[in-house]
Amino acid sequence: MSAVVQIEEIHKIYNSGEVPVHAVRGVTLQIAKGDFVAVMGASGSGKSTLMNLLGCLDRPTKGRYLLDGTDVSGLDRNQLADIRNQKLGFVFQGFNLLARTTARENVELPMLYGRTRFSSRELHERAMSCLELVGLGQRAEHLPNQLSGGQQQRVAIARALINEPQVILADEPTGNLDSKTSVEVMGVFQKLNTQGITIIMVTHELDIARYCKRNLIMRDGRLVSDVLVPQRSVATEELQKILEAEAAAKLTD
Repeated sequence: MSAVVQIEEIHKIYNSGEVPVHAVRGVTLQIAKGDFVAVMGASGSGKSTLMNLLGCLDRPTKGRYLLDGTDVSGLDRNQLADIRNQKLGFVFQGFNLLARTTARENVELPMLYGRTRFSSRELHERAMSCLELVGLGQRAEHLPNQLSGGQQQRVAIARALINEPQVILADEPTGNLDSKTSVEVMGVFQKLNTQGITIIMVTHELDIARYCKRNLIMRDGRLVSDVLVPQRSVATEELQKILEAEAAAKLTD
């Protein structure tokens, strides 16, 4: 399959002090359409910097980055903003939902910042479609404080989908969630991935990385490992085991 992400000898050097900091060192990588990739590494390994580059939130010092066939390496700030809005969806650890805004209205927000103008009906229909996709159609008019942590993260995922991005970038999306809810959220990601959506996820949790198809490991700014997951976890199966264990525990109480 064709590469939706292609980076060639990417470097990122920060000159914040007397000694330059080489956050990313000569990384070359291809991610095909429909792939599901976990990026891992210790603190300071360069994984977050790499994700910022892939998300067009920063520009490489050296190297080339093709996103869906477009060379974004030298684009200016406004051009990068357009690319982010058109081709990328973001999911963060902290959900970043507006507290006084309904789930549906939170999902609609990215459409309001694009160059294309949509009618209220179009906004509503697309937001509802995305919420249905993540299993939250019945909670569309609820405020964030009326939703569980897992439901809030599903709203964030729906928001990332609203502009039909080529790639979803997820930064520790289960970091604030308990084990059961984390499995539920990974089930949503796996469902989206089976529909052809490319997902790149930063995580420090090995159990979460096993839900992906491919694991990348960063160390000292370099990509030191790129392997397929040999025994991939399936969220629906893992969730069933959790539910069965909970039911058995109740019987013994």
